[in-house]
Amino acid sequence: MAGPDGGAPAFGTTGSYLDTFPGSQGAWGWLTTVDHKKIGLMYASAMFTFFLVGMALGLLIRLELLNPGTQFIGPRAYNSVFTLHGVIMIFLFIVPGIPAILGNFILPLQLGADDVAFPRLNLLSWYVYMVGAVMAIVSLFTNGGTPDTGWTFYAPYAVTTDTNVSMAVMAAFVLGFSSILTGMNFITTIHRLRAPGMGFFRMPLFCWGLYATAWIQIIATPVVGITLVLLFLERVLGIGFFDPSRGGDPILYQHLFWIYSHPVVYVMILPAMGIISEILPAFSRRTIFGYKAIAISSMAIAGVGYLVWGHHMLTAGMSDTARWVFSLLTFFVAIPTGVKIFNWLATLYRGSIEVRVPLLWAMGWIFLFSIGGLTGLAQGALATDIHLHDTAYIVGHFHYTMFGGAAVGLFAGMHFWFPKIYGRMYNEKRATWAFGLFMVGFNMTYFSLLVIGLMGMPRRYQDYLPQYHTGHAISTVGSWVMVSGILLMFFNLWRGYRNGKIAGDNPWGATTLEWKTTSPPPLLNFATPPTVTTGPYDFTEILEKGHDPEARS
Repeated sequence: MAGPDGGAPAFGTTGSYLDTFPGSQGAWGWLTTVDHKKIGLMYASAMFTFFLVGMALGLLIRLELLNPGTQFIGPRAYNSVFTLHGVIMIFLFIVPGIPAILGNFILPLQLGADDVAFPRLNLLSWYVYMVGAVMAIVSLFTNGGTPDTGWTFYAPYAVTTDTNVSMAVMAAFVLGFSSILTGMNFITTIHRLRAPGMGFFRMPLFCWGLYATAWIQIIATPVVGITLVLLFLERVLGIGFFDPSRGGDPILYQHLFWIYSHPVVYVMILPAMGIISEILPAFSRRTIFGYKAIAISSMAIAGVGYLVWGHHMLTAGMSDTARWVFSLLTFFVAIPTGVKIFNWLATLYRGSIEVRVPLLWAMGWIFLFSIGGLTGLAQGALATDIHLHDTAYIVGHFHYTMFGGAAVGLFAGMHFWFPKIYGRMYNEKRATWAFGLFMVGFNMTYFSLLVIGLMGMPRRYQDYLPQYHTGHAISTVGSWVMVSGILLMFFNLWRGYRNGKIAGDNPWGATTLEWKTTSPPPLLNFATPPTVTTGPYDFTEILEKGHDPEARS
């Protein structure tokens, strides 16, 4: 990043990274940039576009289930719609979401670095992501059309269906490379580019969440990559890996798939936990309670997460010994999660709490994820899982953890770091209304599914018996409320970007390094390289000198 003489960077350090768009460099400047901030925003543009498409498909599913019988789409088309909804939301939005968007933008700033360790590799990961996304889209319109297997691509049906599963699984394979490259980049950046004086236990907790996530991305993602290649080879060459009619084992596919796909749950959740750990101290004006316990628990969750995949298969025919071992480990993984939640609540206790929109989203996240975690323990118990497996209860639990965890964590981070990214503020009253609509609609939508799942409603069915109608009707109406809140949120953020008030460098009075530079940050992040002398959540100076409320207006 330095100039030829080892002095100032060749392109200068003045001005915001946004100053080059839509100026002289234009779109080409963005497509060839190695600035981590721009790459994060390019990820955001693509991922939120996919999110809106996936949301529309989810709304179509809920409209179809508003009443018994066929409303708009038949059973085969319904299978394709919920497969497409799952593939888009999981592989194109939730799994890469927080690391690719906020991780790319915020991690170097929090570490006091100029950029990530491998800027060109960072740009390559975005292009790999886009290639995988294009392949997924193309698979919808070629060689049999949209896959109808569900997002898990379960064999043997994934081998025998005439839809275009082959290209879809290869798209997921390519997307995995983007995840691996991002993880490698983040681990190297954290190890090599921390500011002077920033030891591991002086890193912000968002960095710890990304660090634990990156190890999962590197270690677990190749497993599903190999699995998807085997599935592709079986479809193309007729080799019997998973199809029992060819001598294969469909249970082997489940093992290989969930060895990756359960750790990837924590790829979605751990960065969100890091975001919550940033927001709570900022708005309670307190050093976070149990910093080391929260940091170590992130690594513990990542470690134990590799060992619990079998709880997705408790009804698949495993031995009794394997079932109770996986059940025990499932309950064990709740311990480090509980450590985080209790420490977060202790941080708020007797704090100088200022209720602002990011704090509302953070508290909403804790509420929703707590429901998701507790409902998951019911599935981890052997006896109850027999009743709950493959019911609508699973759909409700999954959305409380994945949507209520990963996506709501991203929404919280967007509202927290929005003034840092764009240098402007959104309308907080409108943002509060959006949050309220979302929370009401979310719980109507998915808590109803928990209830009818307990009643026996199977998942993935296009039709249902009349006794489940009330639950489905409440869920569908709730989806309308929730979507209204999401659209209002995006509209409000867009208005803030276009016309919002100037935010100031540190509108929330936070203490981590990203708030020590300008908003938006300059091209190389810091005019003067920072040196760290205290922990990341030292509010002593702010409490002594006060914080100008005008900077937060």
